[in-house]
Amino acid sequence: MQGFVETAYSEIQMWLYNIGITVYESAIKLASAWYPKARLWSEGRKGLLERLKTAIKPGERIIWIHIASLGEFEQGRTIIEKIRSERPEFKILVTFFSPSGYEIRKNYKGADYIFYLPSDRPSNARRFMDIVNPEIAIFVKYEFWLNMLGELKRRNIRTYIVSAIFRRNSVFFRPYGGIWRDALETFDTIFVQNEESKTLLAELGYDNVVVAGDTRFDRVAQIAAGTVKIELVERFRDGKRLFVAGSTWGPDEEILQRLINDNPDIKFVVAPHEMDEKRIEKIIAETRGGAIRYTCASADSVKDKQVLILDTMGMLSSVYGYATWAYIGGGFGVGIHNTLEAATFGLPISFGPNYSKFKEARDLITLGAAESVSSYDDLREWFTPLRDDAEALAKASRASKGYTSKHQGATDIFVKTIFSHD
Repeated sequence: MQGFVETAYSEIQMWLYNIGITVYESAIKLASAWYPKARLWSEGRKGLLERLKTAIKPGERIIWIHIASLGEFEQGRTIIEKIRSERPEFKILVTFFSPSGYEIRKNYKGADYIFYLPSDRPSNARRFMDIVNPEIAIFVKYEFWLNMLGELKRRNIRTYIVSAIFRRNSVFFRPYGGIWRDALETFDTIFVQNEESKTLLAELGYDNVVVAGDTRFDRVAQIAAGTVKIELVERFRDGKRLFVAGSTWGPDEEILQRLINDNPDIKFVVAPHEMDEKRIEKIIAETRGGAIRYTCASADSVKDKQVLILDTMGMLSSVYGYATWAYIGGGFGVGIHNTLEAATFGLPISFGPNYSKFKEARDLITLGAAESVSSYDDLREWFTPLRDDAEALAKASRASKGYTSKHQGATDIFVKTIFSHD
C-alpha cells in the first residue's frame, strides 16, 4: 500500500512539474513582447528540433554537454576542450538554457554544435533524444530537467554531473523532493565540489559520488596562462599600482568612488557588470583625478587619468594580471561574481556582504586572502594596510595564489573517470 501511495504521489508531482513547464514557456512568450532576454529565449527555440535534426548527421558519436548559462560555461569549458583534444572521434553538442550563455558563446569554436535546450516537455525530451542519440550526457553544476533525465535513464545513456554542489536546504532534502531525488538516479557518477556534498548525498543512499573539486580552478589557471598584453592598460597604469574592480553594480561603485578619491596616487580600473550609461557618467563626473572610458581612450589620453572604465566585454580577466588588489562586485545584491579570476593572479580581494553561497569566497576569507565589506569604512580598513604594508600585501597575495593552485585538477579527474571503461 505504501509503495502505491508513493508512486501516485510521484505521478502527481510529475504532472504538476509538466504543467509548470508549460506555464513557464507560455509566460516567457508573453514577456517576450517587452523583455529582450525573454524574446531571445523564445525566438531561439522556434524550429529548434528541426534545426538540430538538420545539423546532426546520423551515425555521429555525440557527447552532449548541457550548461545553464555563461558562468557554468566557464566551468564546462575545460572539459569540452579536453575531450575535444583527447577524444576527437566524438562530436560535441553544447546546449544552453539561458540567452546570456547562448548568445555570447554561440560561435565558440570548441564545440561542434551549439543550441538552446528545448523546453523540458515530455514530447520535446523524446524527440531531442531521438535526434541527438548521445553516447554520453554531461550536466554542469546545476540544471535538473526531469523529462530529459528520465529519457536518458530509460535509454541507458551514460550520464554525469560535474562540479555539482549540494546544500541541506535544497529541494533534494525536502519532504516533497521525491521526484528530484529520483532524478539523481540518472547519473552514473555524481562529481561534487566538496566533502559536504558527498556526505549529504550519502544520507540519501547515493554512493556513486566522487569529490573532484571545481573545474573553475582549471579554467582560471588556463586564463592566467593565456593572458594577453593590453597596451592601453599598460599606458594607463604608467608604472603605478593598480586596483581593479570587476563586475560592479551601483552599490559597489558608491563605496569605490570614495576609495578612488581618497587615494589619488593609485590607479583604478572599474568594469561595470552592465553598461549602464548613467552610472558610467556618474563615475566620470565624480572622479577628481579624471576618468575615461576604454572605448574612448587613446595612448595619449589615458596617462593623466586616475580611472579607466572598462566598457567592453572579454578583457577583465587579462586586466587582473596588471593589478595589485581587486574588488569583486555583486555582493550588495544577490551574490558576488567570479572571485577566482582575480585570485589566480595572487590578488587580495574584497567584496560585499552577500557571499555566503560561494565556497571559494568563504575559503579565501578564512585564508586571509579576502575580506567582506559592508561600507566604505570597511573597505578603507581592509585596503589601507595592504596599500601601506608590503609584508601584509605579500602574505595576502601568497594565500590567494596558493588557494587557486592547490585546487586545480578537477577536469583531469572527470575526463579520466568517464572514459576509464572504454
